[in-house]
Amino acid sequence: MEYCIIEVNARLSRSSALASKATGYPLAFVAAKLSLGIPMLEVQNAVTKKTQACFEPSLDYIVTKIPRWDMSKFENVSTEIGSAMKSVGEVMAIGRTMEESIQKALRMVDPANPGFAASKKFTMEELKQELAVPTDLRIFAIAQAMYEKTMTVQEIHDITKIDHWFLRRLEGIVKTWDQVKEHSVDDIPDDLMKLSKQMGYSDIQIASGLKGTPSEDDVRGKRVGAGIVPYAKQIDTLAAEFPAETNYLYMTYHGSENDVEPQDGGVMVLGSGAYRIGSSIEFDWCGVSCIRALRQMGYKSTMVNYNPETVSTDYDECDRLYFEELSRERVLDIYNYDHADGVVISVGGQIPNGLALPLDNAGVKILGTTAKMIDNAEDRQKFSAMIDDIGVQQPRWSELTSVESAFEFAHDVGYPGTFLDKF
Repeated sequence: MEYCIIEVNARLSRSSALASKATGYPLAFVAAKLSLGIPMLEVQNAVTKKTQACFEPSLDYIVTKIPRWDMSKFENVSTEIGSAMKSVGEVMAIGRTMEESIQKALRMVDPANPGFAASKKFTMEELKQELAVPTDLRIFAIAQAMYEKTMTVQEIHDITKIDHWFLRRLEGIVKTWDQVKEHSVDDIPDDLMKLSKQMGYSDIQIASGLKGTPSEDDVRGKRVGAGIVPYAKQIDTLAAEFPAETNYLYMTYHGSENDVEPQDGGVMVLGSGAYRIGSSIEFDWCGVSCIRALRQMGYKSTMVNYNPETVSTDYDECDRLYFEELSRERVLDIYNYDHADGVVISVGGQIPNGLALPLDNAGVKILGTTAKMIDNAEDRQKFSAMIDDIGVQQPRWSELTSVESAFEFAHDVGYPGTFLDKF
């Protein structure tokens, strides 16, 4: 009897999909080959193109996964984290140390997070409660306790039961910050600047800690002038034991040379980041479609994204995949390193759209929809003002920030029926 396999589902959950991309070991690809009766010795590792699938992965980097929760959008939902699935997406960050990796991941999960820092001010009672009960804010409670020196590592361990190894790594981040605060952008030593970057601090974070309130560009100019730039490293599953042909890259300040030569041109496409309520796979489809169209047109393509669940972060979809932050700083790093011909921003949704003006102002060539038009469409105030200017009818609207103002607006506008009469 002849059997034809139409589809093989290796029961890949989000975690195993992440494991594939974290290790560079294509689990689903290998599982499909094995199910067809092909011996593992004959299955080539599609990432390295040098070894077989039976070669045990060997890694020289640290991956940090953080789920994204949108629980604040629902009423009466417990923020406690347990065995129930509550996350709507996740991020995966790559670095050479835990410090570098976790700071990246915290910015990835929400651009509003500067990194390992206190996100809100807890009272001492609230702080102890956040440490005792796992929630999506626990990491920020640890940050507050460490930065404000209200608790020792041992006291935090006693409450959270988090292993000392992780807490000491976080403490190291804070100790570096304590040194940075003693300097201005003009007198910060080059070795301290480099250490802060190796600890995962962004230029914006460093600027906020230095005396004299310098700008992000002041810090960037200082470190670039000192030759402190990130290196492009490969995810090759071999820890460089054997030569590897892989376009799967990340940036790090730990290293002495790049694993790959600059691409010398091509088009960058910014992905959508983590899935969230109201932003999901449709933006990834747009990004992948853009990459495929560029390749058909003969352009080299580079994808920048950090969502391990997406097709856009499949290494074989583009000429180069940077599993990296979608931030002004990191996009500029990659843009300058690869001498890119331009960047497509408009297919990734809210996160890349928010970078349109900052990147345009930094001299990046924006392809397709212009930065100004992206900003006009993204900013509801500007968009509605434009609609009014060109005489297109639209419902009355207002940006409301309190329950009281919402009631006042609703009372003034009315509801369906009376609302239509006001047009």
